[in-house]
Amino acid sequence: MKNILKAIFTIIGAIIGAGFASGQEIYSFFNIYGENGILGISISCILLGIVIYKVLKKSNDYNITNYNKFLEVIKMPNRIKKILSVIINIFLIISFYIMVAGFTAYFKQEFDIPYIITVIIITFICYITFMKNIEGITFISTIIVPILIIIIFMLGIKSDLVNEIRQIDLENINISIDWISKSIQYASYNSILLIPILISLKKYTKNNEKKISTITTIIFWCLSIIIYIIMIRLKNIVNIEMPIVHIANKYGKLYKYTYGIAIIFSIYTTMISEGYSFLNNCANENKKYKMLAIILCVSAIFISNLGFSNLINLTYPVFGILGTLQIIYLIITK
Repeated sequence: MKNILKAIFTIIGAIIGAGFASGQEIYSFFNIYGENGILGISISCILLGIVIYKVLKKSNDYNITNYNKFLEVIKMPNRIKKILSVIINIFLIISFYIMVAGFTAYFKQEFDIPYIITVIIITFICYITFMKNIEGITFISTIIVPILIIIIFMLGIKSDLVNEIRQIDLENINISIDWISKSIQYASYNSILLIPILISLKKYTKNNEKKISTITTIIFWCLSIIIYIIMIRLKNIVNIEMPIVHIANKYGKLYKYTYGIAIIFSIYTTMISEGYSFLNNCANENKKYKMLAIILCVSAIFISNLGFSNLINLTYPVFGILGTLQIIYLIITK
């Protein structure tokens, strides 16, 4: 059971990053479609559950140890495999930068702390964590993710979740290619982030693939619905980098700073997952791994200054479309 929990919390920690916990992702992909967003979240979670199960199963059945071998197992043509491998690594880098930007955005928005101070601190912490490899990441996720889940549920209860759900008009739900495609995109780009981590978790998941994927899917669906409901009456977030923190502030300083902790935790767990996945994909030797880790962390100081919400809105939909190809091959191969 201990290994199952380690795997579940590490997977959830990899998904729930700054974009999710801040509300930016859920708003951009689901809230803007009103009641249709509820079905959209459900579709995305089901697809992610399938991806988690299939990747864990293949990793254990075929003894997959790296991403390139995974692409071979799902029988992807060599040309597409090379292109997709490059795409995956680019996306992991960009996502790492987005998490760094999210971290600095929170401290700038809430405490007016200069960008350069927070970015240097968080990139240094990331480098230290990268040196611990997957064992360090699972250890941190096992501690942080349960706390994060509890905090999100607390905020949901405070926001009168049950009453908000009752007011949702299900008659407004209609089938549309717009929200369905966004739901698939959301699952697709999350699968890009997840697959390298899922492969690394092989030793924790053998013979428990179905249980892990099912529990993870249920937890992630619940958390997504809570964030969706909390933001259902928020009409304009153009000038708000962290909309959920903005909402939590209305409930008092206790909820504001408690959720602030959740934001920091979620950023950190996803950040180290994405950075580790990139390093593990690209560095075969320990010396190369360390050098690449330094380059990754130093470059984040400059690139993440582009802005948190801008990076999410510009890059995630594009990579969501590209990630769909990977899901198709994963599902159709036995």
